[in-house]
Amino acid sequence: PLQPQRAKPFPKHSQRKPSEPKIPSSLIKSVFKHCAKTPVARESFKIVEKCTEKYFKQLCNDLVAFASHAGRKTIEVSDMEVLMRRQRLVTDEMPLHVLIERHLPLEYRKLLIPVAVSGNKVIP
Repeated sequence: PLQPQRAKPFPKHSQRKPSEPKIPSSLIKSVFKHCAKTPVARESFKIVEKCTEKYFKQLCNDLVAFASHAGRKTIEVSDMEVLMRRQRLVTDEMPLHVLIERHLPLEYRKLLIPVAVSGNKVIP
């Protein structure tokens, strides 16, 4: 006599943790090569990637702490300015506008630094 076939149970998959978003290694390599301006050994890129990951995690933790200290849930520009002051990237001798002018292309400078134009208008 014919018996109905039983469906095979699907194998249980182990629950994987969702992976954290990462900065693409190609981006890290290109930025590092540009800044180093000298040949870099392949083995050193792994260390640079680890350091970059740790740096950005710490940066984000600090920004969250500054926002929560101010009683906010949203990180604002002022939190970034405080962080840059604490890291001594921005000082009285080196204001934020000078860093922007030194390191960013003109199209980003125009967006970040207000400029007075004729007609008493300020852009942006």
